[in-house]
Amino acid sequence: MSQSVIPAAGGGIRDIRLTDALSDRYLSYALSTIMARSLPDVRDGLKPVHRRLMYAMRQLKLDPNSGFKKSARVVGDVIGKFHPHGDQSIYDALVRLAQDFALRYPLIDGQGNFGNIDGDNAAAMRYTEARLTAVAQALLEGIDEDTVDFRPTYDGEAEEPVVLPANFPNLLANGAQGIAVGMATSIPPHNVGEICDALIYQIKTPNVGFDKLVDFIPGPDFPTGGVLVESRESVRQAYSTGRGSFRVRARWEQENLKGGGYQIVVTEIPFQVAKSRLVEKIAELLMVRKLAMLGDVRDESTDVVRLVLEPKSRNVDPQVLMESLFRQTDLETRIGLNMNVLDADNTPRVMNLREVLQAFLDHRLVVLERRTNHRLEKIARRLEVLEGYLVAYLNLDEVIRIIREEDEPKAVMMARWDLTDAQAEAILNMRLRSLRKLEEITIRQERDELSAEQTDLQDLMGDESRRWSVISSQVQDIKKAFGPKTELGVRRTEVGEPPSDVVIPMEAVIEREPVTVLCSSKGWIRAMKGHLEDVSDAKHKEGDRGRFAVHAQTTDKLLVFATNGRFYTIGADKLPGGRGFGEPLRLMIDLPNDQDIIGLFVHDPDRKLIVASADGRGFQVPEKDVVAQTKAGKQVLNLSAGVEAAICAAAEGDMVAVIGENRKLLVFPLAQVPEMTRGRGVILQRYRDGGLSDVKTFSMAEGLTWLIGSKTRTEPDLDAWLGNRAGSGRLPPNGFPRSNRFS
Repeated sequence: MSQSVIPAAGGGIRDIRLTDALSDRYLSYALSTIMARSLPDVRDGLKPVHRRLMYAMRQLKLDPNSGFKKSARVVGDVIGKFHPHGDQSIYDALVRLAQDFALRYPLIDGQGNFGNIDGDNAAAMRYTEARLTAVAQALLEGIDEDTVDFRPTYDGEAEEPVVLPANFPNLLANGAQGIAVGMATSIPPHNVGEICDALIYQIKTPNVGFDKLVDFIPGPDFPTGGVLVESRESVRQAYSTGRGSFRVRARWEQENLKGGGYQIVVTEIPFQVAKSRLVEKIAELLMVRKLAMLGDVRDESTDVVRLVLEPKSRNVDPQVLMESLFRQTDLETRIGLNMNVLDADNTPRVMNLREVLQAFLDHRLVVLERRTNHRLEKIARRLEVLEGYLVAYLNLDEVIRIIREEDEPKAVMMARWDLTDAQAEAILNMRLRSLRKLEEITIRQERDELSAEQTDLQDLMGDESRRWSVISSQVQDIKKAFGPKTELGVRRTEVGEPPSDVVIPMEAVIEREPVTVLCSSKGWIRAMKGHLEDVSDAKHKEGDRGRFAVHAQTTDKLLVFATNGRFYTIGADKLPGGRGFGEPLRLMIDLPNDQDIIGLFVHDPDRKLIVASADGRGFQVPEKDVVAQTKAGKQVLNLSAGVEAAICAAAEGDMVAVIGENRKLLVFPLAQVPEMTRGRGVILQRYRDGGLSDVKTFSMAEGLTWLIGSKTRTEPDLDAWLGNRAGSGRLPPNGFPRSNRFS
């Protein structure tokens, strides 16, 4: 059945490529998200939903000195008049504006359960009540005096402000978080007293340097306190580019106990960290023995934070304990800085600190000029009316006669005394009691005062330097109202020094226990508790047998050398337990199926290794240079085509013994083997047939040893096999293993 396409009313049907249509619609969606939802305006620091909440609460007369109203009433007004979205999203925005642990300077004064620092949700909107704070009132100050533009609401029935007058630097003071389409913003809160100092200085010095700005604003000031441990240079870099991050740590103190013990008490935690989740994370790390120096954690918080951390032993250094916790838990976090905001032209861009401060000052200048012009217009209208009143008083009897006798008194008065329509209308609307002589004196006094004010405001509009002086005074007033001399304005986040490099022993992260690492011929690995001397009874899968047995600690790193010339690194604490047969090692280290394990030993960063390939080439390598940072391992020995790696041994003693598949033994000084970090190496032994079978380092004074079964044999007299590197060697002593292996 054929289908017809019916064009929409008032329009036709257009042929358009699907990709173009999708692109246009997605762009429209992206712009809507950026400008009408996610990014704050640099002038008032608010997103549309927050601005609409403020304006709706002002219309409800919920100022700081009035009573509270139910949050549900506020949310209903916002939905019905300004913001046609879900009630829960609007209530969540309202709740955040009331949380003193989320906002440095709350914009809403909440009554009831508005959530807590543990991450618990607020009560339902029908139970909580709200009103504006003094900070919000400052943001709205002058909104009825033509200081900002208004636009129609979504249904066209009313108007809403495009931006608030913002007599408060809200963007920096309270910060902002938002994720739009293809961009995001993250601005931490700052101290308003410090912001005001920077603003006043920037008015005097518009091109102020960032070093000077950092003198005024040394870093964020979070509502939850904590300690800022970012270097000054890093802070300056972040503010100069508008991008960066700040490292914040919990504030803690040491409480001494009876008997010489102590406990750590955390009194402030980093911004946006849920306390209950933090305690759970520490407890989880305790359960899996990742915090060997910590004995217990308790939450003794009331309305103030108090987390008690008990060390496992009184001998544990508190600084080392806290450093281990900072590295593994959210007791230390990084707060991002991305000052991506909408500028005065509604264009999203990343601003640096100086640009953000200047944008606020420019907005305040526009507000001052518009407010002044608005006042001048009101004064002009009032002076016009007052001049009409004075004409009436000078001709009072005639005015009364005209009103009583004339059919059109307004027109007659306008023609008789050259009055304007507004003046004549005002005279006709006068009350009889206003005809007293005293009222005339009052009107003349009001006219003189308004004339003087008009002259002063006209002078203000003609003098830009004076306007900036007024703005500077307004910023001073903000500092007095909300700055450091008030309880709200005292800096909460301590500006500390970057932490020194405290060496944290592995025992602080993993509990140190002796283990015996067993690896079978087929590569199944496990760790059995204790240092076992006899592992012959260890069980393996059918057809498998033991190959490596290494004594280690759970804090040790294990090095694995494979036939591809790569070293792999794995922590002893990552190995499966001794029950069962373990797990395949190749899966734990990403070893290819066509490669085999050659060596397994405990990492010693002070040791050197000697690595060699089957074609008889090798070199020494410092063990600290072979530690791999990824599961893919670290390539050390480069192999020629078709050659597999042969062996890896510790470079100990002063001599090297090599034996080839042709059963020729050669002994030469270890000093003849160069030290490298990667490569093919030098020739250790030459062969006509076959290749290298084994290599070993030893001390000449102790002699060369090898295993025969379970017994060790020593050959002290090696003169017959002494030579130089790259020689061919001689047949080994009688009794040397037929396997051509030293062990």
